Amino acid sequence: MALEIERRFLVAGDGWREHVCWSRQLQQGYLAGSARGLTLRVRSDGAGAAWLTLKYPAAGIARHEFEYAIPPGDAQALLERSEARLLKCRHGLDLPGGDWVLDVFDAENAPLVIAEVELEREEQALELPGWCRREITGIGAFSNAALAQRPFASWSAEERDPWLLDLREHPA
Repeated sequence: MALEIERRFLVAGDGWREHVCWSRQLQQGYLAGSARGLTLRVRSDGAGAAWLTLKYPAAGIARHEFEYAIPPGDAQALLERSEARLLKCRHGLDLPGGDWVLDVFDAENAPLVIAEVELEREEQALELPGWCRREITGIGAFSNAALAQRPFASWSAEERDPWLLDLREHPA
């Protein structure tokens, strides 16, 4: 069993682009999920790789994570049966301090761009790039499972605008 310790940030600007090492289009479907509890996800990169992932909370910001490679055909069948789905382009980044990825969300979750860093310890020091504008670690509405069930475009202006305004006021 792996333990995932992750911090997440809303991103402004495109200063992150110079750090991209790889990119992959991902489609995710949620078979069971909640912002605070158990999540069962299927993920496909459309190029022949697919995974089934089970996550559930541990202490603090840590989560237990079980991830298994599955046949692409099985992933497609599960995606078709998932009521909650999302699309994004994931980029691996060459930044210090942990394993960094950045997700550029498509469709109903655009224009969200979220950076994530997996850490070895919750209290690990981290130097943030200037384009990481606002930490959203632990804010359930920004979890991938929550965004699949209730996309950013469906948020009311009162819910959505403060986040977007914060990003516009501080361009990278």
